[in-house]
Amino acid sequence: MSVFSLDVSKDNPVTVTDLERACEILGVSIKDAEKDEYVNLLAVYHDSMARLMAMEDYSPAVDHDRFERKNVHFATPEENPFGAWAWKCDISDKDSNASALLHGKSVALKDCIAVKDVPMLLGTNFFTDYTPGTDATIVTRMLRHGAVIAGKSTCENLCHSATSHTAATGVVHNPYAKGYASGGSSSGSAVLVALGPENGGVDYAIGADQGGSIRVPAAWCGIVGFKPTFGLVPWTGAGSNEPTNDHMGPMTRDVLSNARLLKAIAGTDFVDDRSYGAPPPERIPAYHEQLEALTDAKDLSGLRIGIPGEGLLTPALDPRVKECFLDAAEKFRSLGAEVEEVSVPMHTLASIAWTGISKLGGYVNKTLALGGRRGYQLTDLNEKLWPLTQEKWDNAIPSTKNIFLNGVYAQDMQKFPGVLGKATNLSLKARHGYDAALGDWTSISTFVTEQQLAELKKQKTYDVLISPTLPYVAKSHPELEAGGALGNPILQLQKQVGLTGNTAPLNQTGHPALAMPIGMLDIEEGPLSGSGTKLPVSMQIIGKWWDEEMVYRVAYAWETAVGGPEAWKRL
Repeated sequence: MSVFSLDVSKDNPVTVTDLERACEILGVSIKDAEKDEYVNLLAVYHDSMARLMAMEDYSPAVDHDRFERKNVHFATPEENPFGAWAWKCDISDKDSNASALLHGKSVALKDCIAVKDVPMLLGTNFFTDYTPGTDATIVTRMLRHGAVIAGKSTCENLCHSATSHTAATGVVHNPYAKGYASGGSSSGSAVLVALGPENGGVDYAIGADQGGSIRVPAAWCGIVGFKPTFGLVPWTGAGSNEPTNDHMGPMTRDVLSNARLLKAIAGTDFVDDRSYGAPPPERIPAYHEQLEALTDAKDLSGLRIGIPGEGLLTPALDPRVKECFLDAAEKFRSLGAEVEEVSVPMHTLASIAWTGISKLGGYVNKTLALGGRRGYQLTDLNEKLWPLTQEKWDNAIPSTKNIFLNGVYAQDMQKFPGVLGKATNLSLKARHGYDAALGDWTSISTFVTEQQLAELKKQKTYDVLISPTLPYVAKSHPELEAGGALGNPILQLQKQVGLTGNTAPLNQTGHPALAMPIGMLDIEEGPLSGSGTKLPVSMQIIGKWWDEEMVYRVAYAWETAVGGPEAWKRL
């Protein structure tokens, strides 16, 4: 590796003490005869980085005249009875016209997505007082398509919870039962969509999903939530948990609206390296128009639908949820599809790989700020996250502390050296397990011989796979300490044990996965047990990479066949 100079500035502060401290951290030593040379090299590096840090940062421009920020304010209690709003605003395109794809539709953004001049809370007290200096790519896209950004929706604390009691602003309530979880971490997004603009919510919302954070709240709030193929929606201008798990996607009350919103936000922006494999926006299919053009939306003749048996084996699965799901699967048979159980052994492996990636990868991402990636960095947000202080630690929730401790244990204490690389490779193996069931051979062919590939192609394949999204309906919020503080770490996590067994694997494999409501079940836990109050049940539809069209077709057929977007409430 070359250097561009060996000259050192007169005021350079690097000394042999700095060199010795660096060696101490590395656990190595340098020969005394070589120390001066390495001090010189370290000093050269210091001068170069000092010049870099003194330069003005480079950020996407925002057109304030066209997209004026209005009425930016923290939601009042009267505006926010379910705790779903993080911050409110009114931003639209003054040049929009009625023919625009999203004209007049109100949208809420999960509060990990940057909107210039609108504070980002990220659901946390881990840091405070952060207001982004730019708009995320998808924000500009939606505004250009005529949407109205109505505000930021509450997300769970640093996006680290699948239930909805961890945000620093307070709990987010289920729209069907106050006191019960709405799911996380895109908790507010799901609630605001479920409420709709007529009840203080919105038409559409954007969620972010690293282990189920779109699909979990969509499932518990009775809406449609889609985690598209990895990279289809660019991440530019959003706060990352772990970059290989990051997915952004649409949350709506019906399948057709979901398809419309995905059309508006999808396509590479040629900035975020997650999105490099996606087509540019002008080549993204008009998913909604494809659905509207179907001669018979309910006809699935000739399609094969597989049910991964491993997704029905989790100990956490409520028998009532399983029965509701199998009834929904039976509907596909009546529409002409072939439906049968199939084994996808990699399903369990994917969950283990996800744990390896999300914990250590999440730690590395927070401490190294996405090193080694092309794209745009929210550098001011990175400065809020690191370095760690005792005050930040004291304000962190158990899930966040667990990520840091897992990361230090695996990496800094060297208990599992190389585990991140191994988890990455096994994630690819898990992807290939799903690819084989779906008949997608493109990536697999690189890893097997021609003879092995020929044998794989003899196996039966499916157009989509389906599973229960979640193993049980929403549970009541765990008890909080006086003042709303989180209590015992294990007690805080107990109510989400086993929750994401069918969602997290798809983050690791990158396949598109859509959650949609299929019925309701009586509450059997918590203060409303036996009251007759019902909560939503959800089905997940999984497709091939880049085959969002098929996922939408299958979802739309089911929704249409049962009587439309609201009919599931009667099932």
